[in-house]
Amino acid sequence: FPYFFITLMSNSISPPLCMAEYTRVFDKVPSTVAFTVNIDPQCHDWGVWASELVRVYEGEAGCLSCPLFFHPALYNYSQSQSSGLTLMWYRHTHTHELEPIDLRMRTRLKHRDALWIQPATLQDSGLYICMLRNISSCAKIGVQLEVVSRAGECDITLHRNVTIPLEGDHTLHCPDLQHVPNNTHKVTWYYVSPARPNLPSFHREVKGNDLVIYMMMEYYAVPYTCLVSYQSSGRIYHFTRTINVKAVSSTRGNKEPNILNPTFGHIYTVTLGSDLELLCRAHLPYLENEEPQVWWTIDNKTVEELADPRYTSPMARLLDDNFGDVTLERVLRVSEFSPAELHREFRCTAKNSRGLSTRTATLQEEVYIPSVELGCGLGVTLALALLLFVLYRVFRLEVHLLYRSWFGTDERDADNKEYDVYISYARDGEEEEFVMTTLRRVLEVDLGYSVCIFDRDSIPGGTITDDTLHFVGRSRRLLVVVSACSAVRGTQALLELQAGLASMLRGGSLRVVLVEYKPVRKQKWVRELRQARLALTLVRWEGEKSVPLSSRFWKRLQLEMPVRRCTAAHHTHHTLHTHESKHTASTQHTYDTKHDGERGHDAADTHHTQLTEFTQMCESTALILDTLHASDMHT
Repeated sequence: FPYFFITLMSNSISPPLCMAEYTRVFDKVPSTVAFTVNIDPQCHDWGVWASELVRVYEGEAGCLSCPLFFHPALYNYSQSQSSGLTLMWYRHTHTHELEPIDLRMRTRLKHRDALWIQPATLQDSGLYICMLRNISSCAKIGVQLEVVSRAGECDITLHRNVTIPLEGDHTLHCPDLQHVPNNTHKVTWYYVSPARPNLPSFHREVKGNDLVIYMMMEYYAVPYTCLVSYQSSGRIYHFTRTINVKAVSSTRGNKEPNILNPTFGHIYTVTLGSDLELLCRAHLPYLENEEPQVWWTIDNKTVEELADPRYTSPMARLLDDNFGDVTLERVLRVSEFSPAELHREFRCTAKNSRGLSTRTATLQEEVYIPSVELGCGLGVTLALALLLFVLYRVFRLEVHLLYRSWFGTDERDADNKEYDVYISYARDGEEEEFVMTTLRRVLEVDLGYSVCIFDRDSIPGGTITDDTLHFVGRSRRLLVVVSACSAVRGTQALLELQAGLASMLRGGSLRVVLVEYKPVRKQKWVRELRQARLALTLVRWEGEKSVPLSSRFWKRLQLEMPVRRCTAAHHTHHTLHTHESKHTASTQHTYDTKHDGERGHDAADTHHTQLTEFTQMCESTALILDTLHASDMHT
């Protein structure tokens, strides 16, 4: 660390910096340690002075002050000299004998009540005895000296600690200066500031041999070193002393302790049979030469007084130190908490010389919440819900069909309509073949619906408009096959669509379902179909993918169809329709085969005419049978 010069008195000597000091011993030791020397059995032995240990750097002058004169009420140097007492110095050897100090040596100098070792070496470490005696009385005490090797010029290992309150004043005196044997000594002060080299100094000043701090600031809390140079026996000696200044909070203001935890109204929840840990946290302002105290009591007894192994409370732990204002935390641990302890008083207390603060910890038994069981139940419920959601998304159509089969209402029991579905389509080759060979077959044969097709079920000789309106009105569903040729102006398909939409607008039970056989741009749809598109269900035919009965096309179409429940009468009706439909389909297939094989022959025309007449007769017969059966059911 750089040393910054405060005041340098005129001196041509610039020896290396060094220091000697008394270091306070904080261990719990008695003020004196018994020590016996067999010099005079009547000499009063004060033991070894253990409150302070003299430590000096190697190569610097070391000063040993006789502790007998630290208490002027018992021993005074001036009075002892006038009363004929003589101060003598000894060194305790390894053989437990006292060796007188030879003051004739140039390195040993006795000045009043102090012994100077100039300069000190590592071999000078040891126990020194100062003895005050005359013919009738004797008193002695030991002083321990330790010589330390210096790590460098900036080594400040040996120092004294001084605390100064913020905004307070203080005067720093260079230690051992009063024992210097020459009054012409010179003192130079330095301070160490590694972080802020250009600190203002208008609140501190060197006066004579002392350093005066008029107003303590935070940045004045640095180590200060005084360099003392003096002359003895024609030689110049020097020593250094370092004072470590620490800033503490101001002495003004409230200095009473304050309990931070437990807080007012806070309730600790405890689990019976488990270990409990209570925290006592307190703020204690700085007070000079005072040790703050924080402790727990159980029914007004400390843990030590209670002597119960289930209660333990380690020493308080320092959480924060702000210029001496400390925050301490002390823990109380209770093992195997019992119900009887809910009625005991657990109190946290903090104390200093300015006051006492206390707070009671309120305990309450924790209500058992089966969190594990609830968590497992909730997890299983969520997993099942997720599984059901996935199953519903995958098998949505199947679920709807199953629900309809169990709880759906058969519309045939509530209306007098004859057909389940009326199929409207454009009369062109490809679309007509799809309706006759695929759509009609599956609806009638596989699904068991009663299907009305105008070209098949109408009686020859009737009016197309009247028959169309009649069939549409007698059907529960209108199945419109949408293609490029469907619903063209002036066609029967447009008439069927208009009849179905009109029935829906009047609130009838007829529902219109759209089947898109081939993709058609909506711009080509007729106006009526475009306006009703949002209110109608559209089922798309996807070619070979939609051929199997288990495809989505037939499931969606079945959802739009009326609910069918299997009863005896309905089964007879379905069987009759199935038989006639198969006969018609077989006849049509025979016709198609012969037509393809005999197209080039003239005899084929006559045979084709006969087959057509036969087919119309079979379809008329099936229509009559359906009509008779419907009338019989209605009766």
